[in-house]
Amino acid sequence: MIGRRAALGGAAALLGGCGFRPLYGRYGASGEAIRPELASIYVTVMAERQGQLLRQALQQRLAGSDDSVSKRYELSGALSIAAEAIGIQQDSSATRVRYTATSSWTLRKLDLANSVVTQGSARAVDGININNQQYFAADLETSTAFRRLADEVAQQITLDLAIYFRTHPEAA
Repeated sequence: MIGRRAALGGAAALLGGCGFRPLYGRYGASGEAIRPELASIYVTVMAERQGQLLRQALQQRLAGSDDSVSKRYELSGALSIAAEAIGIQQDSSATRVRYTATSSWTLRKLDLANSVVTQGSARAVDGININNQQYFAADLETSTAFRRLADEVAQQITLDLAIYFRTHPEAA
């Protein structure tokens, strides 16, 4: 146990020595500069249930518990999820479904010109097994997979935005 702690402490010291800093964490000069920028993003309403899941995940990641920051940016986008049957049996039935979520997003300034600041896309893959189960269980499993996909896409978008604000401090 003591060896593990010493190894973790040594790894932390090495990371600090090489210039490693959290991207948008609460501590450090970079986090203090980026977190308010992320909190100043308003996430627009997105269509369909998948879009609602993505919007909720983005709101949690960007604003967190700080609703007092005035909004200076608007993030718009959509989430689409495609299903693909895999694990095909001899009787042509599938034993697994792979879901692929894709999202294109655009960050605009909330000014008169409504100018585009940056844009990008995110993609995530998840899947579920198809068992001989009741409809309710299958529906619950599918909705859980959709939530995981929305969370993963939101994480990628948040990371892209944080990297943008870190590399373009003049935008802030």
